[in-house]
Amino acid sequence: MLDQIKETTDFLIQQIRNYKSPETGIILGTGLGGLVDAIDIDVQIDYEEIPNFPVSTIESHKGKLIFGEICGKQVVVMQGRFHYYEGYSLSQVAFPVRVFKLLGIKTLLVSNAAGGLNPNFSKGDIMIISDHINQFPGNPLIGKNLDEIGARFPDMYEPYDKTLISKAEKLASKLNIKTKKGIYIGLPGPMLETPAEYNYLRVIGGDAVGMSTIPEIIAAKHADLACFACSVITDICYGEIKPVNFKNILETASNTEPDLTILFKELINQL
Repeated sequence: MLDQIKETTDFLIQQIRNYKSPETGIILGTGLGGLVDAIDIDVQIDYEEIPNFPVSTIESHKGKLIFGEICGKQVVVMQGRFHYYEGYSLSQVAFPVRVFKLLGIKTLLVSNAAGGLNPNFSKGDIMIISDHINQFPGNPLIGKNLDEIGARFPDMYEPYDKTLISKAEKLASKLNIKTKKGIYIGLPGPMLETPAEYNYLRVIGGDAVGMSTIPEIIAAKHADLACFACSVITDICYGEIKPVNFKNILETASNTEPDLTILFKELINQL
């Protein structure tokens, strides 16, 4: 695995050799790829062209790795992520984060679309993730430790950086962007949950549920990166549960995209 990570890193270093190295990594989730329009792009590479990189199989994920500037800060952006339900191992899902570490990033920003478990949440809300509950069947750190990337037993007491959360909350207030804060639960998917499962997830402390993010955050904390993540609440998973239309999920994510883009831009500006 480490040899593959290094091979991929070396390939990308060659692609950006005429530009500055990225300081911040960004993973954009379902229907939330619009931040790309705010990038002064240096290099753009399809995932298929990158050695050892998985490939997005979800239509709403563009499958491009973009290097450039946002607010004068160097970034590397995944326009589309990988999911466990696509058939990838959790190590493969987290593979890009480890490459980002070797590229030199210090901070990881992540977005996702999620179902709202908290009855105080509404469709279109932005939830800043304060903590998570891992319900995936394992994690990307299982197996031989990658000593060059991180310690064998990383501490997860603060998976989401409190300083970044505080900055984001202050920025959101200043920009008149309404945000909530809560705990994200990650499940394998691809099926959505039953009403009984939604009730259970709420009972164990979840405010939102989705099928991503946690593997990447675990790998990022192992690599000693500062992490910030937020969910766009695209459907309601409490009360009288109704069938979910994926088209509506994409529409809700798209409608919230401008606020999320502004919030991410301003947060990057303060890094």
